[in-house]
Amino acid sequence: MSHEAAGVPTTRNDEDRQDDVPQDSDDVQQNEAEPDAPDDAGPRPEARLARAVQVAEQALIEFEIAVETFRVEVENFSRLHHQKLGPMYARLDELDALIAEARAAKSGDPEDERKAREARAVVMPMPGVDELFHDWMDTDGLSPEAAAMLTEQPVRPPKRVRPSEEARRLYRELARKAHPDLAQDEVERQRRDEFIARVNAAYGRGDVELLKELVAEWEAGPVQPPAPLSESEELYARLEWLSRRKELLTVLAKELEDGAIGSMLRMAPDDPDQLLEDIAEQLLGEVSRREAELAEMTR
Repeated sequence: MSHEAAGVPTTRNDEDRQDDVPQDSDDVQQNEAEPDAPDDAGPRPEARLARAVQVAEQALIEFEIAVETFRVEVENFSRLHHQKLGPMYARLDELDALIAEARAAKSGDPEDERKAREARAVVMPMPGVDELFHDWMDTDGLSPEAAAMLTEQPVRPPKRVRPSEEARRLYRELARKAHPDLAQDEVERQRRDEFIARVNAAYGRGDVELLKELVAEWEAGPVQPPAPLSESEELYARLEWLSRRKELLTVLAKELEDGAIGSMLRMAPDDPDQLLEDIAEQLLGEVSRREAELAEMTR
């Protein structure tokens, strides 16, 4: 058996080997590379969209954390502001009322008297629960006398409505069309039961307009379940929801920042306690000046 018959190439010189090489070697390289082409293709559009949704979700979570953190800071600062500075503001209001009353007493001017009444109204305490309810309530709730008075009163029956002829006509029409006994299966019976319950309630109130709406609803037929979304549609819907949620959070964040307490916090985000001290010092100075003004007027 010769070497050629055995499939082993015979020995040739370089020139012979070069003649055997195909002329278009680039085609060979390209053909050899073709099986690997799918690996170089980019990810599916749905995959890129899913990645965008994931990034948006993480960004929204971080934004929510930031907004909620700021909201808690505003709430805590507001509480501290009220505890520490509330008495000073109350004292300033009281001094303003006293000064206005002293001025009105000296001048007798009706306009000064009006301003004095307005200033006093600012510091007038709200009536207590006992004053509002005139001894109907005590610390344990309703007083025994009030409870007895309430429980002994007869319960008024609900107002009876005589449905109009139009209401009766609509009711009969709906009852004939939507009666549960006309159902072909259990699901349809349940739908009719729920619908007739709404019809009965509307008829009991004599609500003609609602009965007309129920007629139109029945004629439109049962609400069809929405068609299932494709993967892309679901991802786009998720992105839209994330966008709307971010818009709502942006509005909330702006309201917090533009509020009185939020604006104060932004003045000293690193040391809000010192800010309270500074404001307290300013208020003490205002109290001193008003007390001196009042003392001068009442000499």
